[in-house]
Amino acid sequence: MKKFNFRKVLDGLTASSPGSGSNTGSGAGSGPGHPAGTAGLLREEIQETLTSDYFQLCKTVRHGFPYQPTALAFDPVQKILAIGTRTGAIRILGRPGVDCYCQHESGAAVLQLQFLINEGALVSASSDDTLHLWNLRQKRPAILHSLKFNRERITYCHLPFQSKWLYVGTERGNTHIVNIESFILSGYVIMWNKAIELSTKTHPGPVVHLSDSPRDEGKLLIGYENGTVVLWDLKSKRAELRVYYDEAIHSIDWHHEGKQFMCSHSDGSLTLWNLKSPSRPFQTTIPHGKSQREGRKSESCKPILKVEYKTCRNSEPFIIFSGGLSYDKACRRPSLTIMHGKAITVLEMDHPIVEFLTLCETPYPNEFQEPYAVVVLLEKDLIVVDLTQSNFPIFENPYPMDIHESPVTCTAYFADCPPDLILVLYSIGVKHKKQGYSNKEWPISGGAWNLGTQTYPEIIITGHADGSVKFWDASAITLQMLYKLKTSKVFEKQKVGEGKQTCEIVEEDPYAIQMIYWCPESRILCVSGVSAYVIIYKFSRHEITREIVSLEVRLQYDVEDIITPETETSPPFPDLSSQLPSRSLSGSTNTVASEGVAKDSIPCLSVKTRPVRMPPGYQAELVIQLVWVDGEPPQQITSLSVSSAYGIVAFGNCNGLAVVDFMQKTVLLSMGTVDFYRSSDLYQRQPRSPRKNKQFIAGLTELNDSPVPLELERCKSPTADHVNGHCTSPTSQSCGSGKRLSSADVTKINRWGGRPPFRKAQSAACMEISFPVTTEEIRENSYNRSRSSSISSIDKDSKEAITALYFMESFARKNDSTISPCLFVGTSLGMVLIISLNLPSTDEQRFTEPVMVLPSGTLLSLKGAVLTFSCMDRTGGLMQPPYEVWRDPNNIDENEKSWRRKLVVNSPSASQEIGDHQYTIICSEKQAKVFSLPSQTCLYVHSITETSFILQADVVVMCNSACLACFCANGHIMIMSLPSLRPMLDVNYLPLTDMRIARTFCFTNEGQALYLVSPTEIQRVTYSQDMCDHLQDMLGDLFTPIETPEAQNRGFLKGLFGGSGQTFDREELFGEASAGRASRSLAQHIPGPGGIEGVKGAAGGVLGELTRARIALDERGQRLGELEEKTAGMMTSAEAFSKHAHELMLKYKDKKWYQF
Repeated sequence: MKKFNFRKVLDGLTASSPGSGSNTGSGAGSGPGHPAGTAGLLREEIQETLTSDYFQLCKTVRHGFPYQPTALAFDPVQKILAIGTRTGAIRILGRPGVDCYCQHESGAAVLQLQFLINEGALVSASSDDTLHLWNLRQKRPAILHSLKFNRERITYCHLPFQSKWLYVGTERGNTHIVNIESFILSGYVIMWNKAIELSTKTHPGPVVHLSDSPRDEGKLLIGYENGTVVLWDLKSKRAELRVYYDEAIHSIDWHHEGKQFMCSHSDGSLTLWNLKSPSRPFQTTIPHGKSQREGRKSESCKPILKVEYKTCRNSEPFIIFSGGLSYDKACRRPSLTIMHGKAITVLEMDHPIVEFLTLCETPYPNEFQEPYAVVVLLEKDLIVVDLTQSNFPIFENPYPMDIHESPVTCTAYFADCPPDLILVLYSIGVKHKKQGYSNKEWPISGGAWNLGTQTYPEIIITGHADGSVKFWDASAITLQMLYKLKTSKVFEKQKVGEGKQTCEIVEEDPYAIQMIYWCPESRILCVSGVSAYVIIYKFSRHEITREIVSLEVRLQYDVEDIITPETETSPPFPDLSSQLPSRSLSGSTNTVASEGVAKDSIPCLSVKTRPVRMPPGYQAELVIQLVWVDGEPPQQITSLSVSSAYGIVAFGNCNGLAVVDFMQKTVLLSMGTVDFYRSSDLYQRQPRSPRKNKQFIAGLTELNDSPVPLELERCKSPTADHVNGHCTSPTSQSCGSGKRLSSADVTKINRWGGRPPFRKAQSAACMEISFPVTTEEIRENSYNRSRSSSISSIDKDSKEAITALYFMESFARKNDSTISPCLFVGTSLGMVLIISLNLPSTDEQRFTEPVMVLPSGTLLSLKGAVLTFSCMDRTGGLMQPPYEVWRDPNNIDENEKSWRRKLVVNSPSASQEIGDHQYTIICSEKQAKVFSLPSQTCLYVHSITETSFILQADVVVMCNSACLACFCANGHIMIMSLPSLRPMLDVNYLPLTDMRIARTFCFTNEGQALYLVSPTEIQRVTYSQDMCDHLQDMLGDLFTPIETPEAQNRGFLKGLFGGSGQTFDREELFGEASAGRASRSLAQHIPGPGGIEGVKGAAGGVLGELTRARIALDERGQRLGELEEKTAGMMTSAEAFSKHAHELMLKYKDKKWYQF
């Protein structure tokens, strides 16, 4: 019988509710739903303050090591470093906090980088044969000019110090010259056939080196790949000197006096050439070659890819090179060799060397270089070697370049966390830092940075494939390592041949972290691993030695598909007990599995049984492991939640749910998913056969031609369900509270057909995203999801995974008058169950009396797999789950009174009126719903997506108001207000191209989010308009005004005999007046967006106008000064001319014509 509420009639609304134990889980819409129940007055009670003006999406900063680096450059005056990558990205680094990321729009790989030293500009050469000029005088660099070569490929670039002419070498062997100011190609070209001798019949190969002589800037040294070196006289346009060697050249470097240069070759040799005797090398050495008898050539070695020849005033020169090792040492790692006098030091690297640069005291090439450090860019690391100490220590890197030390498998992000946490974690982590670093300051110290306006603390947690967990300080858009935890230390090391039971679950990395749950207030950390284990950690400042407590949970369940040819022969109410025999899921004694006997009750990893020393920091409290069942390994964990206030941890997978009391170290509940629907106070449900009911797609997709909407397929009350199209009545079963319950154990339909790859299920257990590869598949469905190899298409529909868990003080049953501890459980089929937790009333009883766990009978439903839960009070304030205030568990100085547990519980606001006091927000991969409790009325429904699915959703706080943030598989980031679910923001930001993004994307409070943009980099984004407005103030300045150091006094003799380099005028030689214009078809000039308009957009408003006005005034003043000087000179000349003319007039004034 339908009942009507008078308040609904007043509001012009109608709704129905079944008589007993009902809930309104239905109601769907394509936009923010209208109330589906009695919510008119409740809606008016909450005044939502958030509007769309509060939201804007933009990238903030990128952390980590540049992925796939290719190029390196350093400005010795500004002291900033630039790194180019294969994906067209450029990272510019200075002092800690100065870290800038910019990207070429083409995405072409960066071949080479050249700083305009102390000019605030950078030239990049990319693999699409384009040169770009970047303006670094703004916080976000922009391209000022681009020049694309159409007929030749760029191989090498060189920009002399304090010059505006860039030399560009090409694959054809030609050398072109580009004006940096206008980015226009000069008509001056050095053709390869003019550089080599006419008698040479072969092409010299691409240009591999360009540099001007330190002694004479009018001489250009050109190195060709085949071993030819030409010293070209720019004025006379001819080759002054040619050098030939029978081994290919990789690099060249000058002696600072300009009389010698050194070449590195492909046979591992170094040749030193003197300009006075170019016929043969002055010296030839193979540093790592075996010494041979006299008259015999030394044994060849691997190529020396680069060499640098740096001189010192008070010591022998440094010769630094990469490569050149002997071929018979194939197992040796990549190395950097430093030769200083007779000493040879080989520094072995962990990764291949991409590039290195020697940092010197002076930017002038014709002075003693005085090297003090070497920057070595590796494929996966950046290190700086201190050359001022004899043992060559490395500098401690202040940048977070080791995020990928082990591959990142999951992330967690916490903004506005307790302020003391960062200091506490750092004080513990600093004790475990590596020693042996150089005691000097980090040499890359350019730029300027301040804290800005953002002051709240932020912490990022990363889980890794080796089982480590890292805590990072992410405050003020920086990233600094705080603390590292190795979870693998709780397990015994696996010996060779003993890892078979683990490798059947994962191919490698058995300790990989899969999920992280952290409570900042109680400092409890819980992690789940790929080998089906859960570890609970508590934080302590004191060291302790104790045994690690472990529990084993038997949680394995498969539903046998019931296939009946004729539907009529199937009874409407089948007896599940006859088809699903029960088996105890409680842990049992381990049985040794021999060959031919199925493994049973064996965990994947072995926990250490001896006492373990635990240093200060996070210490293992409890290890929970799922065990094998009848030869089948446990399924990976798909959901995890911990309550420090209740002392309970809950986790689930595609087989069921486990609830463990980590205070008493007991298993409270271990139940298969299907058992929830046939337990006490719940309806009985038989697994459906997908062959009979094709319209049922379990939490993955919904067929468009389905005659019955998915929402209507769900049961409307906890006492009814649709089984094969029929409505069944409940079957009463006794459920022993606080005991381990039973689950069915039937013959397997599908065995493990292979090793499923490691992944974190996003919306259902053992699921991954399958990207469409054919147009036919795209037409069939806009997206597709497939199970892993452990579940077949038949078994897929009967598997119901636990995808979301949430502890909260709430109303467990419909129309409850008081709140109680509850556990919200969400499944991959969109079902939401509430489990009631009956806890002992006092602290003393909590450690002795059992905790009662009882399904409440409440059942709610949504479309798609459930992703997240949250609760709000009736005033619209976000309710935080209860937590225990942290205290040190190992502090023996505390008295008994202080050992009492301090709990913080945020209960709904008390009211004398009868009505709802709490809102529950539930978001699935398809829609979001807001329920009013305890009436369980569905107030709002919002269908977020129909053609895609949500990967990540979270309820966050923004400007002291709650909102729902979602990241969709189609790349959209959406924000909705709460509780009305009004769309605030919808931006097509990032199409899902890699499962890494889906696995690591996470939202947090204050408009922050992050994801792993590459295997080595974290990208942070903000959806806050306020932060976007102040982001410019938070970023570091790449350019700071610094006076260029003065050149050393060369002395009279050096100035007289040291060449004519100081009087060389490149403008006169390369300018359009003398050299003409280059062919238009050779290169195309492309104006960039980073010109004066780019500066205006970056600086913005009045500041930009003032900057341009100041620049214009400076330029005008400079021009006026030059004009004044020219005018003064002309006046002086005029006065001299007038004087001479007057004297001449007086001389010949009185003379007759015949006297001349």
